[in-house]
Amino acid sequence: MAESYLPPVSREGHVSLTQQIFQGLRSAILNGTLQERARLSSWQDLSAQLGVSRGTVKRAYDLLKDENLVETKGSGGTRVAAILPIGAPPQAAKESGPEGLFYDFETGPQYFQLGVPAQDQFPGKAWHAAWRRAISAEATRPQIYPDPRGLSSLRREVAGYLATARGVRCLTNQIFITSGFAGALGVVLNVMNLNGKKAFVEEPGFPRTRHALEQAGLETIPAAVDGEGIRLPITGLHPGVELTVVTPGQQAPLGMTLSQGRRQELLKWADDSDAWIIEDDYAGELQLSGHASPALAADDTSGRVFHIGSFSKTLNPGLRLGFLVVPRALTERFAVFVGHLAPAGSVVAQQAVQNFMTGGHFFRHLRQMKALYADRKIMLVDALRRELHPAIRCDFEGALSVRLFLPPGTDDVAIAGVARTHDLGVLPLSSWYQRKDSPRGLLLGIANVRRRDVASRCKTLSRVLSL
Repeated sequence: MAESYLPPVSREGHVSLTQQIFQGLRSAILNGTLQERARLSSWQDLSAQLGVSRGTVKRAYDLLKDENLVETKGSGGTRVAAILPIGAPPQAAKESGPEGLFYDFETGPQYFQLGVPAQDQFPGKAWHAAWRRAISAEATRPQIYPDPRGLSSLRREVAGYLATARGVRCLTNQIFITSGFAGALGVVLNVMNLNGKKAFVEEPGFPRTRHALEQAGLETIPAAVDGEGIRLPITGLHPGVELTVVTPGQQAPLGMTLSQGRRQELLKWADDSDAWIIEDDYAGELQLSGHASPALAADDTSGRVFHIGSFSKTLNPGLRLGFLVVPRALTERFAVFVGHLAPAGSVVAQQAVQNFMTGGHFFRHLRQMKALYADRKIMLVDALRRELHPAIRCDFEGALSVRLFLPPGTDDVAIAGVARTHDLGVLPLSSWYQRKDSPRGLLLGIANVRRRDVASRCKTLSRVLSL
């Protein structure tokens, strides 16, 4: 795609139009506004946009070529030179992503990166066929605004999946298609008017969820996690808490499943306190040890749980598709809000996912991934035990990750930064805690571990840890 940058021109000055165009583009290239390999508009397009002759633009481009700032390659058009001439000022630094647990948005996943599905075992043929049908259907779809809650056909498929795999029985109108977990979280916080309220969050827990709550104006209160999952603090010490955010299926990041006793305690607390629970079912069916436990919402008889799921870790995070299940009494309230401020996204993407589910490919894919990830976790743990110092404790029960616990006082944030320069996408464990004296360690995702290179990657990680 050609860059839309337009150099400023004026017919009132004494500088020729050619020179103005040349100088404007030259400055844009050298200051990084037009980055390396950016495609410039054609002579015809730029001349029409600026209201000048084609020859004027061509002469300006020729001047840029004389300074080796652009290059022309036939049908490839005119592009900013891949290597700027010596003496040219450095281009602007690459745009940085938001602060937090983010990676490079332009490249593939790093080894050990959390939160992404296996790249090498994806059912590409069935997936592409689902998209082709979706694109074909879009060509004949009536040109009207779609349902802001999401395609009814997709919501029906999600309802069937939830009933079968997660034990959640709900009506289609309780389901809202969202922009992933973050989109669903924003909808709940806004509709329930939780700004300025207090919320229990798991300690440790997903940092971006905690930060999102704080950005939305909530005070987050850590609730410790033990072998049975979240343990709510004594409520008398924290009056007025109106929300708990929990990952009951696989606690993030430690991996345990919320026990039945704790599930009932949590639901009773919400009912007695007139409070709410947001269930982040981020891994859903992908619980690797035995049969997956039902979702917390499956036990909710008082309408206190907002169940949030996502296709990011099962299909593709680039879809930005998730789903929110709200208590039946709140469906109209949520429908009004999403209709005005948070309608579901791409109809084509929704249709493709629905096609994929209708064809039975989604359930088949989940079964295969569950077996694959269990094998890859065992393979990774074996390699880590061979390569790492015995003093580094390796915890692998539950979750789609392996946790390495480092000696107290270790700077796990700095170690993770060094590891990423070696293309190892590990995360520091301490960032998942609110308290300052948090355990130190690293989180390693298992989805894209492969037999051919796991040993060499673990050797590299061992060298990083010994620096």
